[in-house]
Amino acid sequence: MAIRALFPTLIYRQSLARPGWPRFNRGLGDECQALAASDAAGRRWSARHYLGGYTSYGSLDRLHLVSAPFADLRRRIDPHVKAFARALHYDLTGRPLAMTDCWANVMPAGVVHSLHLHPTSFISGTYYIDVPRGAGALKFEDPRLASLMAAPPRRTDAPQRFRSFVSVPAKAGDLLLFESWLRHEVPPACFAGERLSVSFNYGWTLTAAKKTSRRR
Repeated sequence: MAIRALFPTLIYRQSLARPGWPRFNRGLGDECQALAASDAAGRRWSARHYLGGYTSYGSLDRLHLVSAPFADLRRRIDPHVKAFARALHYDLTGRPLAMTDCWANVMPAGVVHSLHLHPTSFISGTYYIDVPRGAGALKFEDPRLASLMAAPPRRTDAPQRFRSFVSVPAKAGDLLLFESWLRHEVPPACFAGERLSVSFNYGWTLTAAKKTSRRR
């Protein structure tokens, strides 16, 4: 009998904790808390779309271009995104990758980030600044779920790679990357404190030389 696994869904996880990391992380956390306190437009957007928490997604979604701590985070993330793209076997010749969006999230206990994906992006991810004990994991959905139709349920002892949903625990200092089409959510959880994270998207463009050759 020959069985092959096709069309894998890859998740990249790596700790960014290095010498000097605690100071960097504290500065980034302070920046997130300052945004939550001063960003009136973001609080109004969050009151409608992020009940009980704060996200700068609807107000300040390019923080890597306007804030030194977030620009520093982008520099730390860049090589990991490139490594992940290589692992996915994409041809990036003449197609530079760049962070296109970057926003802060402050999530107290009970806040839900419902199931969604990141359209118009290539690779998306989250960096975790502070994760209290018991805070919500990132839950991924099998991208084939809507096409399974008449399939029976999986056995309760099915390996993780066969399950319809897989939760990846959050840990301070961790970077989590995934392809932007993969649907995910943060379910509600009970914990003390606030879960602080930074979410982001990456896109790719053709270089000038590549564009010129295509016009010929």
